Amino acid sequence: MKAAGFVLAALAGMGLATPAWGCTLCSCSASTTGIGFGGYDPTSPAPKDAAGSVTLSCTGLVSLAGTIDIAISPGSSGDALARQMTQGGARLNYNLYTNASRTTVWGTGSSGTGTVTASLNGLLSFSQTVSVYGRIAAGQWPQAGAYADSLIVTISY
Repeated sequence: MKAAGFVLAALAGMGLATPAWGCTLCSCSASTTGIGFGGYDPTSPAPKDAAGSVTLSCTGLVSLAGTIDIAISPGSSGDALARQMTQGGARLNYNLYTNASRTTVWGTGSSGTGTVTASLNGLLSFSQTVSVYGRIAAGQWPQAGAYADSLIVTISY
């Protein structure tokens, strides 16, 4: 199993740990599109949703039956179930999810979180983009400003 880490930034105010197999003599990388939540209205009863993506690319001898697992670190809060963006000393609660209905928190596959598994579909190269669904919880009264969190995306193959 190989693992590589990448940074995904979730920006507000601005725009499973299970081993996987599937690449033999191959090299894989990931790139991310950050999540831009835009402005947050503390008076809105609805949460603020946005999406970003992780794109996987592999070259080499790729198995058609293999998979790649994608995990996302907890970020600055240290708890994937209670992620927080920060701006100075102020905090804004948010989270990332594996699905558009935002029912499974995307983490490392432990402590009640899930990961995303991509199926390999090429012999000499593979590329797949998966969506990352973000949500800022409603009912928060943060200080005005641009909030951010840095996360590590880990791919295991």
